[in-house]
Amino acid sequence: MTNSVIDSSAKIDPSVKIGPFCVIGPNVEIGPNCILHSHVVIKGPTKISAGNIFYQFSTIGEDTPDKKYDGEATTLEIGKNNIFREGVTVHRGTVQDKSKTVIGDDNLFMAYSHIAHDCVVGDANVFANTAGLAGHVTVGNNVILGAVTLVHQFCSLGDYSFTGLNTLITMDVPAFVKVAANPARPIGLNTVGMQRNNFDNDSVNLVKKAYRIIYRKGYSLEDAIKKLHSLNQDNNPALTTFISSVERSKRGLLR
Repeated sequence: MTNSVIDSSAKIDPSVKIGPFCVIGPNVEIGPNCILHSHVVIKGPTKISAGNIFYQFSTIGEDTPDKKYDGEATTLEIGKNNIFREGVTVHRGTVQDKSKTVIGDDNLFMAYSHIAHDCVVGDANVFANTAGLAGHVTVGNNVILGAVTLVHQFCSLGDYSFTGLNTLITMDVPAFVKVAANPARPIGLNTVGMQRNNFDNDSVNLVKKAYRIIYRKGYSLEDAIKKLHSLNQDNNPALTTFISSVERSKRGLLR
């Protein structure tokens, strides 16, 4: 803790390792076995669970620069075993939404990636360098954001979706779908991601059929959803995930 500044009200587990020149503010809780390498800033109210690693110059729990924010005591909640690489920024929520930003477990945030106010990020996601979420974005589980991916506020990215380098996303991306380019366009299914996560061939083939219904057959979205439910007579978990991500869309599907 040499040359670090730690507020007396911060609750820090004795097992936490804090390197030099870190700043930990009031109303911060840090769970067991976390590591702050150096020059890490954590502001509260922020609650951090066990096993997280923070690299130099990451700024966690900062006030959002959103102009509607007026100093309210909004929160940040971080789960277990996340890695925040150099220069990552994560902002707390706003009272205009649910007053909190939430990050799950086992995520990797590479250098200079950004999580804005009121975002909800699930588990086991990878944010490549300088990937950024605007406010109120929802990211599912096992999502990969390519470097310099930018996501517009209020968008959602479904489980196992994938974005290419320098992708600009302004609408919702369903589960398992790959998108790329600026502006983003669908370029197929993340079949590699499905195989790496042990989806069986039947599941992969069903989701391929579902993708064609949404993106290749020319159906209206309402008719496409009916076709998807007809396809899912056996309630296949992967296909159910795909259908749910389509039906939950509020901003409109990226088609």
